[in-house]
Amino acid sequence: MSVNKCIFIGNMGRDAEVRTTETGIKVAQFSIACTERAYTNKAGQTIPERTEWIPVVAWRGLAETIEKYTHKGSKLYIEGRFTTRKYETNDGQKRTVSEIVAESIEMLDPKRDAPPLPPEPEQKLSYNP
Repeated sequence: MSVNKCIFIGNMGRDAEVRTTETGIKVAQFSIACTERAYTNKAGQTIPERTEWIPVVAWRGLAETIEKYTHKGSKLYIEGRFTTRKYETNDGQKRTVSEIVAESIEMLDPKRDAPPLPPEPEQKLSYNP
């Protein structure tokens, strides 16, 4: 048995890039900042604050809600799975991207303008930028 589940709470670094695939499926791409606070370890050494930028992809209804109700700075709770995909750029360079495919998202900002997001059904999707 194996498990591929990631959970993050963070703030959007910029507005999501939303597009529609050739087959009519909406997809949103964005990143969230997850920051670990500074602390002092047992040896008395101060460890500075550290921010990780997590790339996220949301499909279908989640993408529509992200587009409509979020913006740069929005605080989000995201559950998803870690994926890696390969693609080739227009000039022939091969690239590898690691990202989180969102399965559920909750908006954590104090003002809630949107209904809770239903979880996305399990499905296998290919993504070509």
